[in-house]
Amino acid sequence: MDKFSFLNAAHTAYFADLYDQYLQNPDAVEPSWRAFFQGYDFGSENYGLNGEIVEGVSTQIPEKVHKEFNVVRLIDGYRMRGHLFTKTNPVRTRRSYSPTLDLENFDLHENDLDTVFNAGDILGIGAKTLREIISHLERIYCDSIGVEYMYLRNPEVIKWWQERLNKNDNHPQYSVETKKYILSKLNQAVTFENFLQTKYVGQKRFSLEGGESLIPAISNVLFYSVEKYGVKECVLGMAHRGRLSTLVNIFRKPLHELFSEFEGKDFEDANIDGDVKYHLGLTLDKTYQNGKDIKMNLVPNPSHLETVAPVAEGITRAKIDSDYDGDNSKIVPIIVHGDAAIAGQGVAYEVSQMSQLNGYKTGGTIHIVVNNQVGFTTNYLDARSSTYCTDVAKVTLSPVLHVNSDDAEAVVHAVEMALEYRMHYKKDVYIDLLGYRKYGHNEGDEPRFTQPNLYKYISKHPNPFKIYSDRLIAENTVDKAYVDKIVADFKETLEREYTKAKEAKSSKVREFMQERWKAFERKGLDAMLEPAETMYPKNKLEGISKIISTVPEGVKFLRKAERILDGRKKMAFETDTLDWGMAETLAYGSLMEEGFNVRISGQDVERGTFSHRHAILRDEISEERINLLNTNPENKGEMHIYNSFLSEYGVLGFDYGYAMANPNTLTIWEAQFGDFSNGAQIIFDQYLSAAEDKWKAQNGIVVLLPHGYEGQGSEHSSARIERYLQLCGMDNMIVADCTTPANFFHLLRRQMKRDFRKPLVVFTPKSLLRHPKAVSSMDELATGKFEEVIDDTIAPKNVKKLVFCTGKFYYDLLAARESLQREDVALVRIEQLFPLHLESIQKVIDRYPNVEKYVWAQEEPRNMGAWSFMAQRMDLVKLEVASRPYNSVPAPGSSTRDKRRQQSVIDSVFSID
Repeated sequence: MDKFSFLNAAHTAYFADLYDQYLQNPDAVEPSWRAFFQGYDFGSENYGLNGEIVEGVSTQIPEKVHKEFNVVRLIDGYRMRGHLFTKTNPVRTRRSYSPTLDLENFDLHENDLDTVFNAGDILGIGAKTLREIISHLERIYCDSIGVEYMYLRNPEVIKWWQERLNKNDNHPQYSVETKKYILSKLNQAVTFENFLQTKYVGQKRFSLEGGESLIPAISNVLFYSVEKYGVKECVLGMAHRGRLSTLVNIFRKPLHELFSEFEGKDFEDANIDGDVKYHLGLTLDKTYQNGKDIKMNLVPNPSHLETVAPVAEGITRAKIDSDYDGDNSKIVPIIVHGDAAIAGQGVAYEVSQMSQLNGYKTGGTIHIVVNNQVGFTTNYLDARSSTYCTDVAKVTLSPVLHVNSDDAEAVVHAVEMALEYRMHYKKDVYIDLLGYRKYGHNEGDEPRFTQPNLYKYISKHPNPFKIYSDRLIAENTVDKAYVDKIVADFKETLEREYTKAKEAKSSKVREFMQERWKAFERKGLDAMLEPAETMYPKNKLEGISKIISTVPEGVKFLRKAERILDGRKKMAFETDTLDWGMAETLAYGSLMEEGFNVRISGQDVERGTFSHRHAILRDEISEERINLLNTNPENKGEMHIYNSFLSEYGVLGFDYGYAMANPNTLTIWEAQFGDFSNGAQIIFDQYLSAAEDKWKAQNGIVVLLPHGYEGQGSEHSSARIERYLQLCGMDNMIVADCTTPANFFHLLRRQMKRDFRKPLVVFTPKSLLRHPKAVSSMDELATGKFEEVIDDTIAPKNVKKLVFCTGKFYYDLLAARESLQREDVALVRIEQLFPLHLESIQKVIDRYPNVEKYVWAQEEPRNMGAWSFMAQRMDLVKLEVASRPYNSVPAPGSSTRDKRRQQSVIDSVFSID
């Protein structure tokens, strides 16, 4: 015992504090103490093994120090596992977990309960009895809020949470005014849903009943963000559950407008089809009583759960970049999830992974899960393998607060702590709001079919407003008369607005972020077919060319990179044959000089999958990233280009959101190969093709999809042209397949020079990037325009067969014609597939008086490519088709077979019938 007699000579609180630090982060403790604690733990783990006493450190430590260490281990146990033993579930019995937090598991006993331990110092409560320490720990970690944070690894962050939780035992002390405000928001949430249930029985509304505390949660976090942190704006993304309550009780959507939608009245705008009421978004400028303002954005969403999350993040990032000069403390993104959705939808993982990436981070997101504990009909035990629905948070070491949604003050306290964490560390934080769903997935469902016992209990369970009002009455904060009055007053408002809605003749769809788009008009097909001024002075193009072909002073590039710059210089100033990458770069550079910004993201976009772009070059010595376009002193805009992580769904959603919030930025997502866009098909279906018609939401996102049959197999040949053309309606998007660098240059510039925005899908080349005939002159960029149709140059009178085609296949056909020396077959390129410029096509047709056969030629199988679209949409002549046969895959895996099939199509084009 003499060996450790020094432990008797010092205050045990000191050792307890050291041991606490060691348990959390061994490397932070001085090496000799670390060795001591390691020996202690080893001895503790082996004491009494098989009934034998192992001689070790722990057996030689004074009893009182040994007990202090055990109390520290108990404290650490609560910190790490307390969330498993909370009172957070309002309607279910919590599952049992082992080991428990019982005293015996820490070598402590009932006769220790009244012993004073200095370990209380590490909780900020000083020396206390074990009974008091446990009571303190139970209040912090095992009441209405369970906190997961001990896995965060960063000792500073762990300490921050411990100090924050210790400050008030994780129990807020709200003023009477705040309590009344919480009660008022709960009243609005509960009374509103009850009103709808009475007036519109059985109509879908995806009610918030069982999770109504979401409304005071969001309302208070917005006020707190403005009051304490000076936040100027928030972006809220959420699915449909609770959206109606959020729209009217937080975003102040006029109640009569919502009731008109319930009445099923047609929309006043005949040019849009609108959407169901629980998908619509809204933007609100709100001024609080203290005079401070906040702009609030509720992003419109489809029924595809979690899809809105990356879109909301993209909107937030766009505003950070354009409105707040990169200061992410001025805007807060909030994403509201469902428990089944966040656990089951892969895009939730994608969004979490983008949270700290340079091209996508938004300074941390507050994630709130409205946890119904059941999916559509699926029990939570069948909905995930993880302990919690929020376990995706652990991927990015984000803290999670599990909260009983029946405890309104705990809910508000949790979101306030979450906001503090977000603002301090600029990282994500998750709130698991455990409640229930009063009715089925929608109000027409019968939940007792699948959860009979649960719904027996729910039917008798009081709502959060009843629970909280009873609590406030019991503590004399309010009286019953006060509660009755606020309910009656709000009901009166609802009835008045309901009557007003009955008198209305139509419904309206309010535009989202309308101020952002006030300089842009929603336009239709005629405007889409009008030419735009896209020329750019040759001398300015040459100036940009010089900048992007010159090594900056003091910079050393790799020799291969210098050769790329030499190639650019040669193209621009010697041969006057600009390739695809050069024309693309000049399009960006010219737009930047005119004041537009450019954002590009996607897998490997900095260099380009096919090594054609080289937008970012690196200094050979410092590895500094250098974008030569951004060094142009004539720029009024700037370019940001980011290699994305390996995601399509999440990244396209993010960039769509970015373009939604920033119409003066040319926002581009490029797929590594065109078919990779399959992974983002939900974004194409629900946003790009439909958002304007559903939500009046214009968007100028550009999607680049490499496409072309070059023997690379099924997955790297086709961008599935047919799918995008099938999405095209009357005037919803643009689909193009350019064959010349100049046309691509003008297409990109046209996208920004118009006074309206439509999504643009471009099937971009692979082999054509370096094809000797796929080149353009500087004059074609300087004086040309985008050509929807490019006619042939052979003598029209000799032509017997007029062949329409698009993209890279044109060059295959051209090579074959030259080889065959055929002058009777004209090749006409359809550069813009949608909308088809039928007037230009008719003019081309009229130039060929002796045509006997009109053919659509494509390299894709007949059931793919543009053939079915052209057969439906181009009714100017009777078209035949030259294509590969119907097939289940886009292309064979054998390059030999692929060449044979390609040649077969080419032969059929030039066959003499």
